[in-house]
Amino acid sequence: MALLPLPTGFYEDKSKPISVQNCVNFYLNLVQTEGALNRATLYGAHGLSQLATSGATAEQINRGAHVFGNVPYYVNGSSLYSLDRTLVGSTETFAMTEVGTISGSGRVSMASNESQLMILVPDGNGYIYDGTTLSTITDSDFTASGNPQLVYFIDGYFACNTDEKKWIISALNDGTNWNALQFGSAESDPDAITALAVVNNRIFAVGTQTCEGFENIGGFGFPFQREGTFLDKGTSAPFSVISSNRAFFMVGGGEFETPAIWMFKDNDFQKISTTPIDDLLASFSDTEIINCFAYSYSQAGAYFVGFTFPSITLEYNMINNKWNERSSYASESEGKWRVNSVVRAYNRVLCGDSADGRVGELSPDTYGEYGEDIHSYFTTQPFSKDSDPLTVPRLELTMEAGVGNSTVTDPKVGFSNSRDSQTFNYERVRPIGKEGEYDRRAVWFQNGRFSRYVSFRFRITDQVKKVVIKLEAK
Repeated sequence: MALLPLPTGFYEDKSKPISVQNCVNFYLNLVQTEGALNRATLYGAHGLSQLATSGATAEQINRGAHVFGNVPYYVNGSSLYSLDRTLVGSTETFAMTEVGTISGSGRVSMASNESQLMILVPDGNGYIYDGTTLSTITDSDFTASGNPQLVYFIDGYFACNTDEKKWIISALNDGTNWNALQFGSAESDPDAITALAVVNNRIFAVGTQTCEGFENIGGFGFPFQREGTFLDKGTSAPFSVISSNRAFFMVGGGEFETPAIWMFKDNDFQKISTTPIDDLLASFSDTEIINCFAYSYSQAGAYFVGFTFPSITLEYNMINNKWNERSSYASESEGKWRVNSVVRAYNRVLCGDSADGRVGELSPDTYGEYGEDIHSYFTTQPFSKDSDPLTVPRLELTMEAGVGNSTVTDPKVGFSNSRDSQTFNYERVRPIGKEGEYDRRAVWFQNGRFSRYVSFRFRITDQVKKVVIKLEAK
């Protein structure tokens, strides 16, 4: 038996015979010890369970979330809600409490200082919540430099980019007070400022084609000064810009460049998207790129930054620099993951929803999404034998066995293969193991003869723990 490599992530080439490799609702885990059965293993995507909801209709979909004063807040539909926790002994209960009305229906941005939460609708409507009252920002200077688009927080100031190639700041620690003279602009190349990014106590004006850094030098007047960092990368997707792990990420590129996914770290941009991802992005319309949004979270030793487009969600694991795909079975025809926002509060990873007003907890110990199955599958690279015909009389997938439970008593894994990397034959299933059946093996015999090459696909839909350890073939 020969040990075959498991897929290391998403790498589905535009020419599928080159590579049809993917990881959908699986992610790569590199074992950090010597002597393991295999170093590169696959873990199933973490599942969602409902904590609370603001309503079960599409009018309540999540538009953004933020943690303020250790309490998570959600803009669902046309309202701002707090997610409140009640502790009675060791029992926790959660409820959504409506705070007030937020205009519009699209995504919002949110930021906070010690005493205020600011919510900004990208039409210039800004709101301040002080823990008691939600009020509209009425200072006329708030829109003196154009309509504010997104809000951030740095060094005691709320900062917003506007639709007039400027970015503005509030009074110190007061999002209700703005001064028309307190603004900056990207002067090295004055393209439109589509977003800001705050990382390592620096703020960057991210334009459509360029990016310029500023730092707080204090003094009178506008306290932020250009600090000499100018880079020829920008973005047209404002909600794709996200800071995480002492870096920031975005979908974009330079002038005359097709879009890619970039990480700004160590004072420069590094392209982290692979050629197949770049090809995928190049196939999207301008609207699909503009509507991309990003999220980030860490859980169970993995650090993810994700990018959701209208038809697909791609996640980048900052620990091993590999990509995987997230998909919700409830929206499998669209392909994307159903999550619209991710925050961490109450020692949980909490997710707003794109289908209705529910808030869910993301957990590695939950194996479905709100009770629905998660369809997890992966496809290997093509295997060949110097272009000679090859046969595969035996194939074994080693998994963590005996993962059945009271709900799914006899879980299965399905296997299919492809001789052209375009179409896969019918699935043949094998048991993973009933509860406690730890010695169960998933073996397939008489897998056929292939004239040039073969790719293998494995699929698990049951709501059980999914850990793939190694793949061997004769």
